[in-house]
Amino acid sequence: MLRLAVINGANLNMLGRREPEIYGNTSFEEYLGHLRESYASTVVFDYYQSNIEGELVDYIQKAGTDSNGIIVNAGGYSHTSVVIADAIKTAKVPCVEVHISNVFRREEIRRSSLISAYAEGVVIGLGLDGYRLAVEWFLQREQ
Repeated sequence: MLRLAVINGANLNMLGRREPEIYGNTSFEEYLGHLRESYASTVVFDYYQSNIEGELVDYIQKAGTDSNGIIVNAGGYSHTSVVIADAIKTAKVPCVEVHISNVFRREEIRRSSLISAYAEGVVIGLGLDGYRLAVEWFLQREQ
């Protein structure tokens, strides 16, 4: 069974309530329930969300030894956090970076990610479905 760590950063606990015109009306917990149900026979999901940079680093380090891969949406930290990028870089497992919104249609600062250079792939602008696409990539990789 594939074990994936899904890690969400700052403000992603507000999905479903925060800027629904950008992020939609579904909470991440609700969406994760659908993922768990859809992949019950093939994937175990470990989920972590924090608004605190150091806590995200700690969990990435843990996931680097406890999982087969990491799906990360560091939120605004994607664009500013060298320490989160370093944690992804040193993780011993592959990582896929996800952004719910199309960051290239947003403010200039959101158009670059410090994490992307260390990710195997990046899914941008496809809503919450980006997480499912990341899962599919990991499953294909396992075959």
